[in-house]
Amino acid sequence: MPADALDRSVNALRLDKYLWFARMARTRSAAARLCADGKVTVGGSTALKPHHRVRIGDWIAIENGGMRRRIRVLDFAAWRGNPAAARLLYDEPAPVERLTREPWTPLLDEESWEPA
Repeated sequence: MPADALDRSVNALRLDKYLWFARMARTRSAAARLCADGKVTVGGSTALKPHHRVRIGDWIAIENGGMRRRIRVLDFAAWRGNPAAARLLYDEPAPVERLTREPWTPLLDEESWEPA
């Protein structure tokens, strides 16, 4: 729901609520966990608290599920709507970036290991 359904005095929203409204996280608890794990940055600084305030025009980077997304906040919502309504809340100018994982390396050399 666009900002016209909100009180015009609202100029900021909690980060966990915004991520949930914009469908960047399935639940508000999952959005709070992303913040606590250091997976969300707002304006280039890591937002470790879910109550971090987000304003229209802020840039948010989210690392979730092996992907990194950079979005710009365009609007707020009064409640969580369908995916089409959620897409109107942000602008994503760059495509989703797939994060590369470091290759797995064994801690012990399997050939030199002997059972006790």
